[in-house]
Amino acid sequence: MPTQPNLPTDTGIPDADTGRFLDHIAHEVLDLPYATLSAAQKLDLYMPTTARPCPVILYIHGGAFSHGDKRDEQLESPLEGLQRGYAVISMNYRMSGEATFPALVQDVKAAVRWVRAHADAHGLDPNRIAVWGGSAGGYLALMAGVTGGLPAFDDPALGNTDVSAEVQAVVAWFPPADFLTMDAQLEASGFVQTPESAHSGPRSPESLILGRQITLIPELVREADPATYLRPGLPPFLIQHGSADEIVPYQQSLVFAGKLATVNGAETIRYELLLNAGHGHRDPAFNNPENVARVLDFLDDALEVAVGCG
Repeated sequence: MPTQPNLPTDTGIPDADTGRFLDHIAHEVLDLPYATLSAAQKLDLYMPTTARPCPVILYIHGGAFSHGDKRDEQLESPLEGLQRGYAVISMNYRMSGEATFPALVQDVKAAVRWVRAHADAHGLDPNRIAVWGGSAGGYLALMAGVTGGLPAFDDPALGNTDVSAEVQAVVAWFPPADFLTMDAQLEASGFVQTPESAHSGPRSPESLILGRQITLIPELVREADPATYLRPGLPPFLIQHGSADEIVPYQQSLVFAGKLATVNGAETIRYELLLNAGHGHRDPAFNNPENVARVLDFLDDALEVAVGCG
């Protein structure tokens, strides 16, 4: 069987034409700091032309916890939300070259708090905030969805601690969840791992973001697993994963979705396995207009958006 590397095919590294799909957007505010501990703690705000206050899509880019940018082409599909009256916010966060877990989760929650604290100033609806991410960003979307109200992930140094970091809907594309099971699941799907490609290796994306080889820190791996924080009362989730994902095995999200359904209710989880789809937003199974519309339909229902915003 062929071996597979553990770096995403969807690297998140901007292409030469990065940002061109943003040229048509008339209402934007770029590089707003949502916290001040790191230069990475900035977000971009894109506004529709419809009435306000607007429901919010907070997009979290992927890139193996080590690279990617809030303005690269991963944002193209979420920006379709502008046509339905959503404000779309794209954020950067501290990655493995700068900080280790839980810093990146704390950043996402700080960005949610910033949105809520500054909602009036920017015409946003503080009661209708969704997170959407792919790969590493999908993992962070899951974590944002399950850790609302948990103070361990709300760093006071990041500000706006007087408002909630809870979100009202979660969209996760091909997310990892339980890092220690990834290699066995890939092998079960026929993707043979090598010492260089294994997620359990010392230089894997998961080991780097946790600060040590994951096989040596099972308790920290458990702390980083979104399933650890499942409880009743969580928001609705839409998870989509490709059955032929050679980087993040589809069993990662499938197992998580089953646990979520058991704890939070089957009606709160919509799981879609996209047959023969691989890893990354460039796979047409994810970014085709029909699927993007399906994601936005889910958000309309979850956030009770009838027609646009307002």
